[in-house]
Amino acid sequence: MATCALSPALGAEIEQDQQLQRKFQEAVQLYDSNHLPEAAARLEALVQQVPESFDVHELLGMVYSSQGKPSEANGHLQKAAHLSPNSAAARTNLATNLLKLHQFGAAELEFKKARILEPDSYDTNHNLGEFYIAAGKLPQAIPSLEKAYQLKPEAYDNGYNLALAYVETSKIDLAERVTKELLGRQNTAELHNLLAEIEEKKQNFVAAANEYEAAAHMDPSESNLFDWGSELLLHRTLDAAVDIFQRATERYPKSPRLAIGLGMALYSRGNYDEAVKALLRGADLDPSDAQCYYFLSKAYDSSPGQADEVIQRFRRFMDLRPRNGRAPYYYAMSLWKGRRAQDAEVNVEQIEGLLKKSVALDPKFPEAHLQLGNLYSDQKKYEVAIAQYQQAIALNPDLADAHYRLGQALVHTGKKEQAQEQLRLYQKLRTEHLSELERQRAEVRQFVYSEKKSAAGNQ
Repeated sequence: MATCALSPALGAEIEQDQQLQRKFQEAVQLYDSNHLPEAAARLEALVQQVPESFDVHELLGMVYSSQGKPSEANGHLQKAAHLSPNSAAARTNLATNLLKLHQFGAAELEFKKARILEPDSYDTNHNLGEFYIAAGKLPQAIPSLEKAYQLKPEAYDNGYNLALAYVETSKIDLAERVTKELLGRQNTAELHNLLAEIEEKKQNFVAAANEYEAAAHMDPSESNLFDWGSELLLHRTLDAAVDIFQRATERYPKSPRLAIGLGMALYSRGNYDEAVKALLRGADLDPSDAQCYYFLSKAYDSSPGQADEVIQRFRRFMDLRPRNGRAPYYYAMSLWKGRRAQDAEVNVEQIEGLLKKSVALDPKFPEAHLQLGNLYSDQKKYEVAIAQYQQAIALNPDLADAHYRLGQALVHTGKKEQAQEQLRLYQKLRTEHLSELERQRAEVRQFVYSEKKSAAGNQ
């Protein structure tokens, strides 16, 4: 507690003044020893006797704030800032309490006033920068964090947040410089992880993998192991990726994203049965996660042998996410493919109903229209199928399979010239499109980035 004495001019006789000073010192000691209710009681009595004392209002406001009573604190901190308008500490204490009240505009104003009062103070610059970081205003945060870094380069948290802000605003060279300077002072796993992200953005993929590995060895947390395995998976170092994810899932058996990562690594390596098993575990760990079911559907296409298990999971997903258009689609496709794989009778009406439900929930979902067209084509209902294929193409002109199946349906209806045009477009798209390998990599990258963003948002 910086303030340890009342201002001398209390307008009372010397003996009374000394008595008030003793009471205030007792309140300070109670505050410092975390006896907050007792401190509050002393200060509430004092504030009645000296209503214009900066010290009493400031300390009482801090006591209330420490008790989790920001509303009660605010009036006293406002009064203290009014009584001592040139106190940067008072402005900072008020700003911090305003944040607790979610009064972000007012808090920003007070943090700015504190920095104006003490422009060369590490604390006022760092606090304003941290405020902007918390508010997600990274460009505004950088100047204050830079100033604080110049004043105190050994301050780890400020330096780390500055480097992170540089990364998020694509100032990669500056991020690398600050991160390496910090590493020179303090060798931590999170700095190696941040440097790995920087190397990844610079497309130095081997260096990125090495830094992720260093972070995971120093701190084998769920997050660091996920990042290491994901980097290997992204760049098709599949045997190592499978090994990392397998060890990670043993260490963190309740992590859904590690289970999904293992499933994706196994799928990419061609171990389809094992991939399905891993993704089923991921679905059980987080039954509402739509991403898991997307990858499960892909693995299941290559390994339909576990039909009953997969169908059960897709049915559960549909029950859990009744407004998600992909849920009935996945369920329909699992029934359709699974029953055929088992040589069982396919309930065409059920599958048609599910696909129609998918389209109703998500009218802009081209794959559902494509599969409806395929279902109708299998029944030789070519005119109805053509309408579905055309709808799929209208939603996604680059959907090569829709052009191919439309061409086939047009052949059956005697429209050979139109059919040839669709087959020509199909060949053109197949030539121009991303390779299957590149598509897989794009899907992995999207999963990894979304998981990292989600994890960052939960911190």
